[in-house]
Amino acid sequence: METITIKDIAKALHLSTSTVSRALRNSYEINPETKRLVTEYAQKMQYRPNPIALSLRESRSKSIGVIIPEIANNFFSQLINGIESVAYDLGYYVVIFQSHESYEREVAHTNFLVSRKVDGLLISLSSLTTNLLHFQELMTKGLPIVFMDRVPNEIATHKVVADNFEGSYGATQHLIRAGRRRIAHLTSPIYLSITTERLAGYRKALEDHGIAFDEKYVRYFAHGGKDEGENRDGIRALMQLPEPPDAIFSASDRLSTGCLAVLQNEKVKVPEQVALVGFTNSGVADLFNPPLTTVVQPAMEMGQQAMNLLIRLIEHPQAQNNFETMAFKTSLNVRESSAGA
Repeated sequence: METITIKDIAKALHLSTSTVSRALRNSYEINPETKRLVTEYAQKMQYRPNPIALSLRESRSKSIGVIIPEIANNFFSQLINGIESVAYDLGYYVVIFQSHESYEREVAHTNFLVSRKVDGLLISLSSLTTNLLHFQELMTKGLPIVFMDRVPNEIATHKVVADNFEGSYGATQHLIRAGRRRIAHLTSPIYLSITTERLAGYRKALEDHGIAFDEKYVRYFAHGGKDEGENRDGIRALMQLPEPPDAIFSASDRLSTGCLAVLQNEKVKVPEQVALVGFTNSGVADLFNPPLTTVVQPAMEMGQQAMNLLIRLIEHPQAQNNFETMAFKTSLNVRESSAGA
């Protein structure tokens, strides 16, 4: 069967091409009966819109650039699933890049995507990003950008995050109620939004339960748990303290699983010697030895919402001053790694 065009549909139904085009886009200018006729005929003839022609006509590429730290992370892979589910339904294509926690890669990927004329960007900052000029300049030029998970305070736009404070507070409180008093906190570089928010929840839970905050129990990991040597050295240093921790709360997916691996290699018994709770969206946390107590973020829903907000900026640019920061509630799944609660 030859490819059918809008002109063919218009000729068959004795309509103008502009009417058919508007009807296929569900325009309010076209009456319902005409829309029905056009839609049914298009389906019958297996009409498929030409994305290149559409982009040329609308001055849009119908593509979205996504830059995340890494895909091999349960949280980010679920986030992408949410983004793509909305993008597909709305006729947009998604181009995904990984920064691998590198500021230089993040800038290079951003420049490439802009050179390919994406309609907007969805960004989760790398752990080494402190200079935001590359994003600020693009937004000044009118490029829609929405930030996810790791978000900058300095840039006014839509942001989608988890309620990191409450998630961290609940995890720390769980360990306290399990009888633990020397609770260590493993986290990412201090300038990341997720670091400051999760650290604040940890500190507040200690304070509310009469436990003094002690900086020696906090470890910042420059690579967010990706560097096995850094993980090993940091956790060893904690366990060699005169009063080593009796619990560890880790603030990222990589740190959670990495911490468990290091404790096992060091012959530290979990949870007998050290109880463990971590932020992770791993679907196999219950298969670890022991099963890992986790703070879970609704990553799929966060990705869907981020995509919806970006589409709003793309298709309704006049509303760009009405920015939202949407915080999604986390959940605590208690398993054997923190037994005693």
